[in-house]
Amino acid sequence: MAHSKVPERTSGDTKVYSYLAEYPTPQALIEACKAVRDAGYKKWDAYSPFPVHGIDPAMGIRPTILPWIVLGAGLTGMLLGLVMQIGLNAFDYPWIISGKPLWSVPAFVPVAFETTILLSALTTFGGCLVLNNLPDLYHPLFKKKRFAKATDDKFFISIESDDKLFDEQKTKSLLERTHPTALETVEDDRKVNSALPRPIVYGLLIATFLSFVPMARIAQARYTKTTDPRFNLVSNMDYQEKYKSQRGTSFFADKRTMRPPIPGTVAQDTLALDDRYSRGVEPGTNDKFISDFPPQFSVNAGAMQRGRERFEIYCAPCHGLAGYGDGMVARRAEELAEGTWVAPTSLHEPRLANEPLGYFYNVISNGVRNMPGYASQVTEEDRWLIVLYLRALQRSQAGSVDDVPADQRGALR
Repeated sequence: MAHSKVPERTSGDTKVYSYLAEYPTPQALIEACKAVRDAGYKKWDAYSPFPVHGIDPAMGIRPTILPWIVLGAGLTGMLLGLVMQIGLNAFDYPWIISGKPLWSVPAFVPVAFETTILLSALTTFGGCLVLNNLPDLYHPLFKKKRFAKATDDKFFISIESDDKLFDEQKTKSLLERTHPTALETVEDDRKVNSALPRPIVYGLLIATFLSFVPMARIAQARYTKTTDPRFNLVSNMDYQEKYKSQRGTSFFADKRTMRPPIPGTVAQDTLALDDRYSRGVEPGTNDKFISDFPPQFSVNAGAMQRGRERFEIYCAPCHGLAGYGDGMVARRAEELAEGTWVAPTSLHEPRLANEPLGYFYNVISNGVRNMPGYASQVTEEDRWLIVLYLRALQRSQAGSVDDVPADQRGALR
């Protein structure tokens, strides 16, 4: 079908951008959209102050491709998260944590989920801008005072002159048949008004230049040395009005910040009245360890279970779950073979089987050789519970089938 040429000029020297038709109600807008849709126009749009139910099928709008793009971005983010973790944790820097495998998909789920969401969100935001040809700093419709009602109580259709079917007379006639309350020509003045004002251009250039200043300052601080203190906007976080240890002060008569303990006092919860319980030694001695548990310590199934939990937390990383000195830390140290490494002692050595209970309590409290003391981390009661489980562990490894009740020996097979 032949069409007349798109008019290049209308009023003065300005090209026609579109025809703009105004409608009083949402239903009138929907009927007009159906007419424009059936006529085959592609470059046109409808404007409403609020969402109009049924406008999408009336305009012939097909589902956007954006969900498929976001799906691809999400899958890409998930694969990137998995590949990154597998590469770093299984190959670049392998590290065994609590016996977990180096390649553990369940452990990688949180990071892979975050990278999936990150790429999906960024793609959704950017895809909306690209598919809608945004940002658009200027539009010819903004010049029409009538069009301001599109945010209030009127409805509009605009058919652009760039549409292949656009014909000055036929397009106008089509819109007139939809019974608009107003129909007018929109002039295309984008070449005149779409340019950014010079103050904004200069402001963006200055802002771009200033954005490099923080990076330059960071690079300067990283690769240079200075004796000047760093600039701090919130200085009270670094220069608080408080007394620090090993510093002088004019507040006390002796000019010392650290105060000596008051004679005859002890720190709260540190008073040890029973050497058997608090130190594991006979009262009045320093090196004679007790062979039995203190009187205030009760042995039962709950205590054994608690001792096992404490043992697996504080002891098993080096000594192993069974106490043979083959814990995760020991195995890692043997694999690296760096420096001087002293393997943890096996708790099943014959000499340890004859040591009194107080000896183990003392070792847990104060440490021995390369092993640090755990007095600051494990309470006195939990130390005795660990000793209880340790002794049970030693007996279990040295036991025989005769130690198992006859009615339960079948389970061992």
